[in-house]
Amino acid sequence: MTEPLVKPKRKDPLKRTRLPLSPQGARSRTALGLVAAAAEGRFALQVCDQCAKIVYPPRDACPACFAPAPPFRDVPPEGALLATTTIRTSTDTYYRERMPWRVGTIRLDCGPSIVAHIHGDVSDGDRVRMSLHLDRSGQAVAFALPLTETPAMADDPQLREMTCDPKFRRALVTDGRTAVGQAAAKALSDAGASIVFVGLADEWKPFPGDAALRAIPNVEIVPLDVTNSESVGDLAADIGGRVDIIVNTAEHVRPGGLMARRGLVVAREEMEIRYFGLMRLAQSFGPILRMRGADGVNSATAIVNFLFVHALANLPEFGAYSATEAACLSATHSLRSELRPGGVKCINIFHGPLETEWFQTVPPPKVAPSALGKAAVDALRRGLEDVFVGDIAQDIRARAAANPKALEREL
Repeated sequence: MTEPLVKPKRKDPLKRTRLPLSPQGARSRTALGLVAAAAEGRFALQVCDQCAKIVYPPRDACPACFAPAPPFRDVPPEGALLATTTIRTSTDTYYRERMPWRVGTIRLDCGPSIVAHIHGDVSDGDRVRMSLHLDRSGQAVAFALPLTETPAMADDPQLREMTCDPKFRRALVTDGRTAVGQAAAKALSDAGASIVFVGLADEWKPFPGDAALRAIPNVEIVPLDVTNSESVGDLAADIGGRVDIIVNTAEHVRPGGLMARRGLVVAREEMEIRYFGLMRLAQSFGPILRMRGADGVNSATAIVNFLFVHALANLPEFGAYSATEAACLSATHSLRSELRPGGVKCINIFHGPLETEWFQTVPPPKVAPSALGKAAVDALRRGLEDVFVGDIAQDIRARAAANPKALEREL
């Protein structure tokens, strides 16, 4: 059984920080179809349209009927573990520092056999549940998990290498004034984060939920104004080496399209808080996070960004705001690439209209801020990259993938 994770001792400042390394990341274009599924937490393999054969490893044509480009579809993840082996030495620099490492062969109920990473709580002959995870190089790998939850299951060292579990890590929530920020702080504290730094600009100004925020266990209020480069830089200099997870909850929601608004004041405010705020965080904290990607149990792991789902397809009623969110989405793609050498993930939590005052005229269904906080923690625990919370977000994602032009006209 997996030994429960022990809270790490305070690091000796005289000891070196282990530099981050990445496992081999070369994949074929076809194999990258697994990455799309792993990023959303799905278990998908190629399924031939012609003969229904399930194909693994990924191939450009079905090996049974030679039909070209079998599409990736979700398949049943259960199977049986046939055999395992424990690797105790490796020429690969990434794995050499993480030995021993278990791998094995799983026979899936749906047909194929897969060589995968093996959780410590399963043995030869056990029934297992397969999942796809993103490794430190950003590529999809297969992982065999126990069929049912086991004690300390998330503490398995191999699984923890694939995830961003907040347990015993230190998080920074960038704006505690927002309902989403307060929900994220509560969710991170409940998930076992050792410290939750919560940023407040102009701390002397009262705001709803102030007392409840300060009452959350392990919360520490810090001065942070994402519109001020000096404020962000000062905080990074103060606590940057102690932050393992950043949850960007800064928001500035205002209705109106491009023509309906007069002037550019509100648009500038949106860009200043959302887009330029994200850039300031990336420039001040990003290099530190990337450097600490292998710094022991509480290594740096992720930046989480909440995005309005209409970053994918503009909603005219919130046209300028949707455009700002689209800019943030594009920025996260660049940030994800820049953080990858350190094994740090960039997680996007897409959501529809929230149960907040700025969306009061929008008809339901809406998303409660608490649901976003829980979704962020779940994404960290599973090591995902893209999460769609609520019916609206999931609907927009599906429609954008099926026919983006139709969605543009329908909105």
